[in-house]
Amino acid sequence: MLLSRDDLPLSLYSAAQVRDLDARLIAAGTPGFELMQRAAHAAWRALRRRWPEAGCLSVLAGRGNNAGDGYLVAALAKRAGWRVQVLAVGAADALGGDAALARDAALAEGVAIQPWSECASLEGVVVDALLGTGLSGAVREPYAQAIRLLNGSGLSVLALDIPSGLCADTGRVLGVAVRADLTITFIGLKLGLFTADAPDQVGELAFDDLQAAAAQVAATPRVAERLAAAGLQGLAPRPRSAHKGRFGHLLVVGGDRGMGGAPLLSAEGALRGGAGLVSLATRPEHLAAALARRPEIMCAAVNSANQLLALAGKADVLVVGPGMGQGAWARSLLSVAAGLGVPQVWDADALNLLAAGAVHLPAGVVITPHPGEAGRLLGMSTAEVQADRPHAVLALARKFDAVVLLKGAGSLVAAPDGRLALCDRGHPVMAGAGFGDVLAGLIGALLAQGMDGYAATCLAVWLHASAGESLARSGRGLAASDLIPTIRQLLEEFSPCLK
Repeated sequence: MLLSRDDLPLSLYSAAQVRDLDARLIAAGTPGFELMQRAAHAAWRALRRRWPEAGCLSVLAGRGNNAGDGYLVAALAKRAGWRVQVLAVGAADALGGDAALARDAALAEGVAIQPWSECASLEGVVVDALLGTGLSGAVREPYAQAIRLLNGSGLSVLALDIPSGLCADTGRVLGVAVRADLTITFIGLKLGLFTADAPDQVGELAFDDLQAAAAQVAATPRVAERLAAAGLQGLAPRPRSAHKGRFGHLLVVGGDRGMGGAPLLSAEGALRGGAGLVSLATRPEHLAAALARRPEIMCAAVNSANQLLALAGKADVLVVGPGMGQGAWARSLLSVAAGLGVPQVWDADALNLLAAGAVHLPAGVVITPHPGEAGRLLGMSTAEVQADRPHAVLALARKFDAVVLLKGAGSLVAAPDGRLALCDRGHPVMAGAGFGDVLAGLIGALLAQGMDGYAATCLAVWLHASAGESLARSGRGLAASDLIPTIRQLLEEFSPCLK
């Protein structure tokens, strides 16, 4: 069964877990070659749906079962009357097991198989059946050469199971990777198809479970869960006797000189996210602009830790860090927040000060680093964080005993107990200033309304990314504040205020 993204399964697995599931399917009575045939038929259906009039196919085949899938796709295309060639980057006569059976099936259909060379001519739709999910190190020659030439060909590409060169566990490009227009993956969704470099390599994603028994799939532990409406916790409907005091008093702390917009975006995100009361503690010079833009937000000037302490004592939730800077003013305010025993969201410069050792993180805090901030918190480079985003976000959750949102393409949410969620929504138009500030305020609003840190962060990330995706039709130039009305609408659709 071929599924669209909205219908994709929620469970995400490592490559090893999917290989184990494949082995258990075989042990339970489904021959490996039959699974290979199912994969080939699913890929052929996906290919014809995307490129129905192509009529010409080139298959780049490696040496393992991924190559076997490619040989069987070639056989199906030949049987349908297409012009077909297989270019064997891995020696075709060295194949064994099910892959050898697949090669023989292609030969029986009259498919031309020739060894790869740098002079080979690709034509039609190209099927990437080179390396599969077992790759762990950098792509070697001649595979790297074949991938580079494929990427430079301008031809349409279907990747089988995963674009060759992409790590199935981390989404990192291992030196060089195929840029596919369509990827069809099998049996279980791999985490690496959704995060780090993956969005630039995978293209459209299709899935086929190869008729795996639901009970066998359910018995396989997952490494993460994909965020989708079906799996998210929502807010309870409000009683008709509701009043503002029942939905939390949220205080945003931030906005050093010249950075007053960031905490205002957080406060407005919190207000539209449903917090009952929203206050803003910032530099005196920002008050007039904040009140003019959003008079519903209670604005207070703070010049000292003592002034903030008086305000914070009335708050149920804090959002700390947007536009805060890293000077003496920021450090004094952050020290107050660190001493309060209420749920908090720490973002932006609060995280930089935390990384610098200026303060200790209190219990019950959600932290929302981008990869650079995550690297500083872990004492590693941004590149090292991006090389294994799942490991980095889980390491942060353990280190700080906190719910952690690692932002970026394929944002990840981790809890100290090992739970991991991934958001595959969003759009490149969201690559701009202020979007993280809105998100921090939204997380705080959900905390203020009684959600726990993990559930609130998962819902907020999904709403935020979905809003950006919805507004992306107009292209570049999306402002962070543009998201806020759409977030409000999506929240109401997902969790209606009234039954």
